[in-house]
Amino acid sequence: MNKYSMNQISLKQFILIIVQNQVGIGILSLPRELAKSAGTDGWISIILGWILAMLLSLVIIRIMEKNPEYTLFEVLVKYFGKWVGNALAAVWILLYTCAASTTMLSAIHIIKIWIIQGTPNYMLMTLFAIPIYMITKQGVKGIGQFAELVLIVTMWMPFLLILTLKDAQWMNLIPIGKEGIYPILSSVKTTVYSFTGFEMAFFFYPFLKDKKSAFKGIVFANSISMMIYLTTTIVCFVIFSRTEIKDYVYPTLNLLKLIHLPFLERLEIICLPLYLVFIFMTIIPFLYVAAFGTSQILGKQDHRNFLRIVITLWILLSFFFIPTDSQITKMVKMVGITGLYSVYVFPIFLWIYGWIFHFVRKEVR
Repeated sequence: MNKYSMNQISLKQFILIIVQNQVGIGILSLPRELAKSAGTDGWISIILGWILAMLLSLVIIRIMEKNPEYTLFEVLVKYFGKWVGNALAAVWILLYTCAASTTMLSAIHIIKIWIIQGTPNYMLMTLFAIPIYMITKQGVKGIGQFAELVLIVTMWMPFLLILTLKDAQWMNLIPIGKEGIYPILSSVKTTVYSFTGFEMAFFFYPFLKDKKSAFKGIVFANSISMMIYLTTTIVCFVIFSRTEIKDYVYPTLNLLKLIHLPFLERLEIICLPLYLVFIFMTIIPFLYVAAFGTSQILGKQDHRNFLRIVITLWILLSFFFIPTDSQITKMVKMVGITGLYSVYVFPIFLWIYGWIFHFVRKEVR
């Protein structure tokens, strides 16, 4: 019997958790980052990044198929022994705690810039931390149900992009390849950061009710994220000039400022708070995996104590640490570089090591 049978998620929830963890805040700034490095050819880098993410995703699914009842933390202990396995697990826990913290600080920074400049950080941190804690403590099943709610709340937002296309300059996209091949390839690094999140399969695979559909699920998840990134980036490229888009920190939000409805002004002020629930689904999986991993290392059943410690530290930190733009950029870059090796290099190493491990034990399938 599956030891996680009481906390299972559906294929739909599995897909939504991965998509919402991938997209998050990245969608707000990705068009600018691509325009800086590859011009309007940056959309090609998204497709290349998607291909790379797909390949690594399938490697992860293959690893988990050999260990269907284990999370990554348990796989590490199985392959490397208790001490080395737990040490590697601790690295993942630290990485995900930092990722959750950085995303939380970034979300607060964006809200302060765009909507409520004078609100103290500690107040926003408390308001954000409480619902995040309430959802995360429910476990995988609760997170999956919240992911479905997030879909309902935000699924209408991409259609707003259509309203901006009346002023589109499609000639901005041609000639394709005008920047050369090197800028396109160098920009793939930017897009692979944006696609991180597919590694959630390491942790949520054991909870998946229909594990035979995991391959299909992760293909759908990465493809949906790719379409969201691609559509948003192309719309930004045809609305803003290359010079103009570089001046916007979050060009996706600037798109919303161009939409004028007869009954509503400042559409971004309405959309951004609603989009916060989407950003929460970037933070919550990171936080849950870190808490769950800590409880497994310590041999505890309850992961809530770790959550309480992290939430308390967040709130206390917000009283005396107000990060600047440059500080947040540095934190995001540091977490991104660390995540790049963890998400894109480590699965290949683990796959090769696992094949040798199962071969020695005559378990190769």
